[in-house]
Amino acid sequence: MENVIQNIENLDWPAITEEMHKQGYVVIPNLLTDLQCDLLKKGYSDSTLYRKTVVMERYRFGIGEYKYFDYPLPELIQTIRSQLYPHLAVIANAWFRALKVDKSFSMKHEDLLTDCRLKGQEQATVLILKYSQGGFNTLHQDLYGEIYFPMQAVFMLNEPEIDFTGGGICTNATNT
Repeated sequence: MENVIQNIENLDWPAITEEMHKQGYVVIPNLLTDLQCDLLKKGYSDSTLYRKTVVMERYRFGIGEYKYFDYPLPELIQTIRSQLYPHLAVIANAWFRALKVDKSFSMKHEDLLTDCRLKGQEQATVLILKYSQGGFNTLHQDLYGEIYFPMQAVFMLNEPEIDFTGGGICTNATNT
């Protein structure tokens, strides 16, 4: 876990913050090692790690499936969450101030989790997605109660052009 902590701390957070303010997202390459990615992928078949599996076609969320992790989270995922959160909370607080939203986030991830538990939001919302050929995820938002954090960290565990080809955002969709 030490290397992921060090990787997160060594990031150029002022540049990341600026990019988030400009674009609303940032791509951070190589935050996880190949071994860490493989560990997460191999865990997909371990049903004891998950509380729920969603087949996306059933809900018109796309083609593929995802699984919600259960508590306790795997150590790697918990470490990533607790290390990224304070940096992202600074950005979220700036966004809420700019939007005149009367809410601010503590700099401690555990405080957010405590707030969630106090409102009855006790289940883990961390998930892992799996796609096969032709798979995709439609744009949708999952909110599970009054308490939420306005950002997500997404990790691609496969290598584009090596593990898969294609992908991207469909720009020729039509509204009907």
